[in-house]
Amino acid sequence: MGARSKARKRALDILFEAEQRGLPTLELLSERQSTGEFPVQPYAAALVRGVASHSERIDELISWNLVDWTLERMPAVDRNTLRIGVYELLWADDVPDAVAISEAVALAEDLSTDNSPSFVNGVLARIKADKPTLSLDPDASAFGPDDTGLDGAGLDGAGLDGTGGEGDEEDSDDTDPYADDDEPALAQEPRPRP
Repeated sequence: MGARSKARKRALDILFEAEQRGLPTLELLSERQSTGEFPVQPYAAALVRGVASHSERIDELISWNLVDWTLERMPAVDRNTLRIGVYELLWADDVPDAVAISEAVALAEDLSTDNSPSFVNGVLARIKADKPTLSLDPDASAFGPDDTGLDGAGLDGAGLDGTGGEGDEEDSDDTDPYADDDEPALAQEPRPRP
């Protein structure tokens, strides 16, 4: 495993731990750097800082590119792997897009469910396809004027709190990106560009 791959894994460890323990990400990073028990490579620290500084925009872009899923509902490993992947895709100019995606997929292969690698690949590929038209301005929104953004409504009526919206039907494995591959999937309608 290369030095940057190890740094990505370490960054994922810190992001995951901060989320699970409910701690501010940058405080945990500082704590991990000061204890020296497990070294934090400079690139790992840069990834954690980058994800933390762009967290709202990153989460908005991930949410926008999910189909029949919410950010809060997915496994924490996948959520934080996607955050690192989106950060590298959009803000790490020295990382080629294909490398950002393949490294995120590799993390998902090593640390998450059997269906996670293809899920992570699909979400990041959608964001990469939209990259030329995306604004990296923190005040920009991936949501159109008719969408309500990340306040838990909008997005085709599905609340981001996992409760769904009006006419919400019971979840089924047909729309679950983590469902077994041999089960049929529902046809998906095209979505407008952000």
